[in-house]
Amino acid sequence: MSKSRIIIVEDEYVVAVDIQKALESLGYDVPAIESTAESAIAKAEQIKPDLVLMDIVLKGEMDGIEAAEQIRSSFNIPVIYLTAYASEEILEDAKITEPFGYLVKPFNTNNLRSTIEMALHKAKIERRREEYVLELQDALARAKTLNGTLTICSACKKIRIQKNQWDHIEEYLREHSDVEFTHGICHECAKKLYPEFYKEKDAEDN
Repeated sequence: MSKSRIIIVEDEYVVAVDIQKALESLGYDVPAIESTAESAIAKAEQIKPDLVLMDIVLKGEMDGIEAAEQIRSSFNIPVIYLTAYASEEILEDAKITEPFGYLVKPFNTNNLRSTIEMALHKAKIERRREEYVLELQDALARAKTLNGTLTICSACKKIRIQKNQWDHIEEYLREHSDVEFTHGICHECAKKLYPEFYKEKDAEDN
């Protein structure tokens, strides 16, 4: 079984290395350590890790919350927040981005592992749910596609939907497909319905 790949985003190098060692001791792969929000976004796009451990307070114009929001929305990669600050305001801001976990520094190895495993499991369930939704949408789309043989009355053009039960072709197609109708009159029918108009028009043309 392949190791889960986790990017660390932490602007304190010593702390980042400690987290890396802890992750590797737990059997995870750490392909990158980033110190800014901007580099974290670029690296997430490049590597496509299984998870990002994101410090909320980062140096630079963009903080970890903004970076996490972009990583989640653009690449569908789960994010766990790391922070030494657990104020109510920070928690409320972090909740908006729907993180997969929240670790307050300093944390122990057991908390780190359990939070990561829960996040990875939740991400896996969400991906399966999204796949099921796409499969259902595809099935519904295919169910709307007409196939097979339709029996049409050669006189009134109704369609037989059951034995001795007929329906207008427009209603049948509207119910069994995504077709919408608009009405007009073909040239031949118009001549039959409005012969006077066409006689006058033919006379003008001559």
